[in-house]
Amino acid sequence: MLQFDVVTLFPKMFDAITGSGITGRARERKAYQFLPWNPRDFAANTHRTVDDRPYGGGPGMVMMVEPLEKAVCAARQRQLSAGVRRPRVIYLSPQGQLLKHEKVMSLAAEQGIVLLAGRYEGVDERLIERQIDEEISIGDFVMSGGEIAAMALMDAVIRQLPGVLGDAESAAQDSFVGGLLDCPHYTRPEVYDGAAVPPVLMSGNHADIARWRLKQSLGRTQQRRPDVLAERERQRGISTEERALLDDYLAEDAKAQGAAK
Repeated sequence: MLQFDVVTLFPKMFDAITGSGITGRARERKAYQFLPWNPRDFAANTHRTVDDRPYGGGPGMVMMVEPLEKAVCAARQRQLSAGVRRPRVIYLSPQGQLLKHEKVMSLAAEQGIVLLAGRYEGVDERLIERQIDEEISIGDFVMSGGEIAAMALMDAVIRQLPGVLGDAESAAQDSFVGGLLDCPHYTRPEVYDGAAVPPVLMSGNHADIARWRLKQSLGRTQQRRPDVLAERERQRGISTEERALLDDYLAEDAKAQGAAK
């Protein structure tokens, strides 16, 4: 069972992920264990102070090293006591490595993860040097704290754990799994306000459906995230069939755009 410990000033925020939806049900089924740690519980004074003004001046406050280190160490020790050989400590930070599917899959294979959700202007650099294994970012933007980023990481990892999704194929067909965006999806009714489901999806021909879905994934990735397609081509190449499907998609799209003018 994957162990998740989170160091956060706002433990109640995590009720949203641990008590709802797929991730809530996964916790009930013991696919993972979750425990929050509030650094205020490790503060050195009666005011439970965890932040102070930055040396050198400047705006805002910085989270202090001592209460954070004590909280991280308590979380790590709990995981060690639970049988985790080496808990991985991650700081959610805009300065970190961008979270991608490959990293999610590697984290899903871990035994235990300790997440640090910072606040204010950041955390004392000495805490990062002493306790953090890696920094991870969920995007090139700044939020009020690391809690939402931590929940995003948890959600992405938990859905990859064995038995969490009702259909094992769901995870296998997610966006980015094959280095591409997902294809379009449709359900009933067959026609809605004049817009019909693509006929190939109604054909029952699984080979044709698979080719159509691959073509749509290739085309959508080229149009919406060409950087993702370029990275996929760099890492694993693009087959002759895939190139033909992509060219076909782009030609059909150009024709449709021209007809719409």
